[in-house]
Amino acid sequence: MNIALQIWGGGCYLVNKIFFALAEGKSPHQKRRLKLFGWSIYILGVPAWVIILIGHQNWIAASIEAGGVPSMLLGLYTVYKRSRLPNKIFDRIASFFTYGSILLGIIYSFVDYGGITSVSQVLEMGVMIGFLLGSYLLAKNNRKGWLFFMLMNGSMAALMYTQHKPLLAIQQLASLSFVVYGFYASNKAKSL
Repeated sequence: MNIALQIWGGGCYLVNKIFFALAEGKSPHQKRRLKLFGWSIYILGVPAWVIILIGHQNWIAASIEAGGVPSMLLGLYTVYKRSRLPNKIFDRIASFFTYGSILLGIIYSFVDYGGITSVSQVLEMGVMIGFLLGSYLLAKNNRKGWLFFMLMNGSMAALMYTQHKPLLAIQQLASLSFVVYGFYASNKAKSL
């Protein structure tokens, strides 16, 4: 079951990053299609990640994964509606969950651990901030989301490696390479 969850969660998130990265610099029709697939697959990977993280008592990271769903839905809705700007109501909801989850995650971590006491705690915070802000900013068509995804993938790769999940660590490094490519391609497309 553990390997199946790793393949499911890791595979969905990797395919998401591939679609997002390949969408950069494409024609509007191709970009929309790739992003629709990317957001949909991203959402499908959430349950597996939550189960994996809860299994290792990574409560902060697990709650953050679930808390990122409003941003994913915002991104999917924005692309589906062919909107350059996100829906104001969805944006407020996603913003509330994004910043609220970050604040609650940090507070809970400090209370639970009595401060910053472990490497895994720091890595979880990197995952949390990178995942939530990266998803939220990309849902709003803000290229800076790629930078937060770099933080997320690097932190998650290290966390999975320390928890003896080499398949997920490798998947996160592969995702990181597509995130770097996506950031580069988005900057290149912006300068044209």
